[in-house]
Amino acid sequence: MKRRVFAYPYIVWMILFIAVPMLFIFYYAVNVGGTFTLTKLWSTLSDPAKWKVLWISVVMAFKTTVICLLLGYPIAYILSNMKRTVAGFISVLFFVPMWMNFVLRTYAWQAILEYFLPGLLGMEGTLTGTEGAVLMVLVYNFLPFMIMPLYNTLAKIDKSLIEASRDLGANGVKTFFRVILPLSVPGIVSGITMVFIPAITAFTVPALIGNGKYNLYGNEIELAFKTLSGQGDYAVGSTLSIILLLCVFVSTLIMNHFDKDQKQGGQMW
Repeated sequence: MKRRVFAYPYIVWMILFIAVPMLFIFYYAVNVGGTFTLTKLWSTLSDPAKWKVLWISVVMAFKTTVICLLLGYPIAYILSNMKRTVAGFISVLFFVPMWMNFVLRTYAWQAILEYFLPGLLGMEGTLTGTEGAVLMVLVYNFLPFMIMPLYNTLAKIDKSLIEASRDLGANGVKTFFRVILPLSVPGIVSGITMVFIPAITAFTVPALIGNGKYNLYGNEIELAFKTLSGQGDYAVGSTLSIILLLCVFVSTLIMNHFDKDQKQGGQMW
C-alpha cells in the first residue's frame, strides 16, 4: 500500500496533462461554436489534401528512420567493441548537441544552410526550402536517439556467443547475421520507435528549414489552429490531431508487436 502512494503523483500528472488535453481535442473536433456537429470532422476526413500531407509526413519519417538506422547501427556496433571509457567519451560527443534546445539547434542549421554553405560553395540563393534539407536536419536531430538504444543492446550481448559462433566455423559475416543482428533486434525496435514517432510529428524543422515551401503534417495542425481570422479552426486542428494520434498509436502497437515476438523467441531459444 505504501508503494502505491508513490504512484499517485504520476497518476495525477497523467490525468492533468495527458487525459484532460486529449478529452479537449475530442471535444473541439465535434464542437463548433458551442454546437455539436460532425460537419467539420467529416469535411476534414474527406479532404484529400490533408491525407496527402499525412502520407508525405509518413514517407519523410520512414526515410529519416532508415537513414538513422543505417548510420546509427555501425556507429553503435563500433562503440560496443571499444573499451567502456573510450566508448563513453565518444558517446558524450554525440549527445553534447542534445544539451542545446531543439529549436536553437534548428535555427543554427537554418543559418548554415542559408548563409554558410552557399557562401562556402560559391552558390547563389539558399539550400533551405527543399526536402533534402529538411531530411538532413531531421536525421541530425534524431540520430542520437537511434544510437543510444542500439549501443545499450549491443554492449550487453554476451561475447562468449560470438566466440562460440567463430569456434563452430562461422566467419564474421555469418556471425553478424546469425548471432549479433538477431540479438540486437530489441535495440533496433526501440531505436525505430524513438525516431519514427517524433519524426512523423515534427513541425519545427519543416517550419524553419522548409521556409514555408515544404510543410509536414505537424505544420498543417499548427496552421489549422492559427487560421480562420486569427482565431483558429479548432475543429479542423483537433481532427487532424486525432488522426495523427491514431497513426502514432498504430505505429507503437506494431513496434511493440515485433519487440514482443523477439523477447518470446529469445526465451524459447
